[in-house]
Amino acid sequence: MKPEIHPDYHAFATVNCSCGNSWVTGSTKAEINVNICSQCHPFYTGEQRIVDSVGRVERFVRRLESRQSAAARQQIEAQAREEAEAAARRARARGDDPDEAAAEVMARYDLEGEEVEETAAEA
Repeated sequence: MKPEIHPDYHAFATVNCSCGNSWVTGSTKAEINVNICSQCHPFYTGEQRIVDSVGRVERFVRRLESRQSAAARQQIEAQAREEAEAAARRARARGDDPDEAAAEVMARYDLEGEEVEETAAEA
């Protein structure tokens, strides 16, 4: 080994975390500052902290809610179409107007949709 090229070793180097925790270890630096340690890291603590600096979490939640509401709306529309088709078949079998029977079913779903929107607006 070449002499005088290796850094000095500090057997009692202090490590300071931003959460206030500190401990002693061996290092080539006398003092080490860290941002996160085992006392404050979510993996070790089991607590989840969301750091939202630009509103990304809220934006994600809004997109998720709109997608879920769109999927629910599509499911309700599909159910309404199925019921309208079934009502039209029954009306045809009775000899009644199938379009009128289907329109009644769709009107009922339109009223239910308005009631759901009013309930959501009140909450």
